[in-house]
Amino acid sequence: MPNIKSAIKRTKTAQTRTARNAHVKSTMRTAVKKFETAVANNDENAKDLLVEAVSKLDKAAAKGLIHKNAANRQKSRLMKKLAN
Repeated sequence: MPNIKSAIKRTKTAQTRTARNAHVKSTMRTAVKKFETAVANNDENAKDLLVEAVSKLDKAAAKGLIHKNAANRQKSRLMKKLAN
């Protein structure tokens, strides 16, 4: 445990950011998985789940959790799955 006040604050903020980042990344992965299972089961709500997954990917890219091009690549692949 650090003794310096600024170091204590750094550890606190790092913990809160880590928790927030983990939550955003987890919800992103969950949205993608829900969409993929809906496509596999030919559910009619797959389009709505695609919109949600794209939104979560964009938010994760905006926060810097995943690279912008990685998010675009994943969105493209998800849209291809819906088209097939």
